[in-house]
Amino acid sequence: MIPSVLPTYNRAPLEFVKGEGSWLVERDGRRFLDLGSGIAVNALGHAHPDLVAALHEQAQKLWHVSNLYTIPQQQRLADLLVQHTFADTVFFTNSGTESCELAVKMARKYWYDQGDSDRVEIITFEGSFHGRSTAAIAAAGSEKMVKGFGPVLGGFTHLPWGEHDALRAAVTDRTAAILIEPVQGEGGIRSLPDQCLKGLRRICDETGALLILDEVQCGMGRTGRLFAHEWAGIAPDIMMVAKGIGGGFPLGAVLASERAASGMTAGTHGSTYGGNPLGCAVGLKVVEIVSAPGFLEQVNARAGALRQKLEALVASRPEVFEEVRGSGLMLGLVCKAPNTDVVKAGYDNLVITVPAADNVVRLLPPLNITDDEISEALARLDAAAVQVETAASSC
Repeated sequence: MIPSVLPTYNRAPLEFVKGEGSWLVERDGRRFLDLGSGIAVNALGHAHPDLVAALHEQAQKLWHVSNLYTIPQQQRLADLLVQHTFADTVFFTNSGTESCELAVKMARKYWYDQGDSDRVEIITFEGSFHGRSTAAIAAAGSEKMVKGFGPVLGGFTHLPWGEHDALRAAVTDRTAAILIEPVQGEGGIRSLPDQCLKGLRRICDETGALLILDEVQCGMGRTGRLFAHEWAGIAPDIMMVAKGIGGGFPLGAVLASERAASGMTAGTHGSTYGGNPLGCAVGLKVVEIVSAPGFLEQVNARAGALRQKLEALVASRPEVFEEVRGSGLMLGLVCKAPNTDVVKAGYDNLVITVPAADNVVRLLPPLNITDDEISEALARLDAAAVQVETAASSC
């Protein structure tokens, strides 16, 4: 008999009932150090007092009115995002998947309005993940994502990761946009080098194609800048945002330049819940905190300390780990042992990590994790590695 919750998840045998900063409390009372942050969602940890206060204050006033009316919290959050980014305009969604849908529509509508309705192709890359809607899985293109779901939405060209010659050859007069994650999350914490991101921007400038960046996982301070592309000194035309922007409250956004968004007029897109007062009240507080002077400097200091300790862990456990990759507080441990074994051993040692492709274990701690918590995290990861080594030697 099928369970009442559709069985599409392979869930860990854990049931958390409370969160406090970088910690999760299981129903049986065990305290887990959370290095997953709900897959990069809880950017400021669990139950951050400022976010709780913002939500509580707004919940006492107004939850929802729909986008038929002006929403002051939405306007203030949009203004703040425009102030701190390349964008001229913002559309609010509930998730990264919804942000992907709009980004695709926006790019194609731009070219349609330019009188070039055949310019619909969007170039994407192997190992990418943009969500699980029909457009998002078509953009990723992997067999794992599309198998069994019928005709795949057309108009996507999939290229190998990092092959620049193939990219230049693939851009034609039908190319509407290039869509890429500056740091692949699900794909195994693979960072696009700054020079490659600059090269993508140059190709788009030369051909007129729009550059769409998916910063759903790597944005909102995760790499030590407000958005990851800032390290390369470039700006996209369209950017997908979600996860960390809501600090745990479901919220997403599409940020765009005036040029890229010029085709999106009244009636071309909409959302019942997107940008509602509750979500935007919390998102506004998140952006205020992350963009405040000194916050990202602290993120970079913590990231440096964490990486240094992880490098030492890899060196001391060569049978389990191969290398550290990623940037900021978006790091991956490339494993020699099966990454799922490492994640499960982490559960036994009260530390939460997240598996990814390429046999990688993701570490996505809250941006405000403390130095003491970093030290404790490494002790628990080391204990997990010892458990994996012991299990392997006994086989």
